[in-house]
Amino acid sequence: MNKLDQNYIDKGKNYIPRTQHLDKQGHAKFVNHLILTSSPYLLQHAHNPVNWYEFSDKAFDKAKHENKPIFISIGYATCHWCHIMEKESFDNIEVATFLNQYFIAIKVDREIRPDIDNAYMNVSQLLNSSGGWPLNAILLPNGKAFFAGTYFTRKKLLDILAQVQNLWENKADELNKQANKISQAINQTKEISKQIVNDNIIIKSKLY
Repeated sequence: MNKLDQNYIDKGKNYIPRTQHLDKQGHAKFVNHLILTSSPYLLQHAHNPVNWYEFSDKAFDKAKHENKPIFISIGYATCHWCHIMEKESFDNIEVATFLNQYFIAIKVDREIRPDIDNAYMNVSQLLNSSGGWPLNAILLPNGKAFFAGTYFTRKKLLDILAQVQNLWENKADELNKQANKISQAINQTKEISKQIVNDNIIIKSKLY
C-alpha cells in the first residue's frame, strides 16, 4: 500500500471523500497528493482524478524532470466558483486525463499561501485587467507564468489546455520568451501596458 492510500485509510470511518467517483462501498476511487495536507480546502480536492500536488519543490522538480508545463489553480474553502469549477472540470475524467498526461497540476489554498496567490494574481491583472477566484495559471517549470485567468467552463478549459500543449510541443521558445516578458513587466511596474504580450503566441483565454 502506498503512502497516499495509507493516509486515506488513516482518516478513519468518519472521513467522507468529496467526489463523485466512489466504489460500491463508498470509497473514493482516486487519491492524490493533497490527501497529505492539513488544509480543509485542499482536502476537498484530494479525491479528484486530477493528480494534484501542493505547491512544493517536489512538484516543480517533477515538472523539470518530465519537461512539462505546470497548471496551478488557486482558491479557498468558501469560494463559490471554485467549487463549481471543481465539479465541472477537476472531478471530470476527461479534464483529469489531459492534465495528468501533459501537465503537472498544483492546487493552492490562498488563505494559507497569500504570497503565491498575489504573485499569480498580478499576472492575471496584467494580462486580463482583472482577477478573481478560482485563479488558474500556467507556468514554466521554473515558476514563471505565461497564462492566467479565472473561472473557465469545462469546454473552455479543455480548449486552453489543448492550445498550451500544442504550443509547448511546437513553440516552447516563444512561451519562454512570453513568460520572461511578463515577469520583467511585473518586476518593473504593475502599470505596464499589455502591449508587451505577443498576440501570436498568447493563449486565447477568451474563447467566447
